Amino acid sequence: MTETISKSVVSDCQTAISIRGKWVKVPSLNVNGQTIIVTGKWIKIASLHDEDWIVDPLANPAACLKEFEQRSGAARADILCFSQKIPSTVPRYHYPMEMRSIAVAQVARFKDWWEKLPQETRKNVRRSQKRGVVIQVRAFEDDVIRGIADVQNETPVRQGRPYIHYGKSLEQVRRDHGAFIDRSDFICAYFGEELIGFLKLVYRGDIASVLQINTKAAHYDKRPANALLAKAAELCEARGVSCLTYGLFNYGNKGENPLREFKERHGFGEMLVPIYYVPITTWGKLCVATKLYRGVMGILPRRAITIAVNARAKWYTFVNPQSRCSSTPERPNSDRQMVRSNPPAGSSS
Repeated sequence: MTETISKSVVSDCQTAISIRGKWVKVPSLNVNGQTIIVTGKWIKIASLHDEDWIVDPLANPAACLKEFEQRSGAARADILCFSQKIPSTVPRYHYPMEMRSIAVAQVARFKDWWEKLPQETRKNVRRSQKRGVVIQVRAFEDDVIRGIADVQNETPVRQGRPYIHYGKSLEQVRRDHGAFIDRSDFICAYFGEELIGFLKLVYRGDIASVLQINTKAAHYDKRPANALLAKAAELCEARGVSCLTYGLFNYGNKGENPLREFKERHGFGEMLVPIYYVPITTWGKLCVATKLYRGVMGILPRRAITIAVNARAKWYTFVNPQSRCSSTPERPNSDRQMVRSNPPAGSSS
């Protein structure tokens, strides 16, 4: 695809972003109404702010690249990184690129999504209803914020590592979850008056994305996560959304993991979309040539990552035996069947 480099409207600024649960300010440029942030210590990468949660992709990569080539100081970057938006899977630009693994579920028709699920997943959605879980779509109000804080503060360790949102105040929770409110749904799972799980669903035009899903380990037996994802699929159909995304499908060289298995059991599969890494500086050219931008998960061999992840999980389980992963509430079962069944009864909303 040939790009036209038009005259850009550019302004320097700083933008607050959340990194590992903590808010920090990073250098940024506003280029023609889009905020481009610069992150990284050893490799400075420029990227579209909140790219995975906004509606439009980077509008003019060539113009953006030209601006950074002229920059120095805090706003300097070594690599410009940007991605195409699903379902755009055919490369549009002649820049260095890789294919990014996105977890995508087809949800245009809830019934079709439902009937493709394993029998055990459908059973768990029904089990959640039978055990008293009520699903509601709520506004981002004070009682919901208190409930979210309570969920997050249940245990300091999740998925075998320290949980970055543990111990946060109500104001911190409000700030963390306050983005994109005008195009988000907060799907809440209640047991009686207690919020035992929530899912934040962000609408991005013709697709929707799961920004966060979290449940209380103490209510694991009620399968709230299964019910939350079923409600998300139901809402997508009602809004005419065809694709639901849930982060990455494959995480570098990590291979099989419980989170990916959980996604697969809820109808998510892999969709590969181009992600571009355009070198700006000499150091950036070296990093692109050697793939250093991939980080540890993309560089170390799978076996080494598996050993390290398992060791970390065992250590944190030892120091905190009460913790368990509540975001992947089903165990793998190779004998699950793919049989047809009717969807569950409608959730409360």
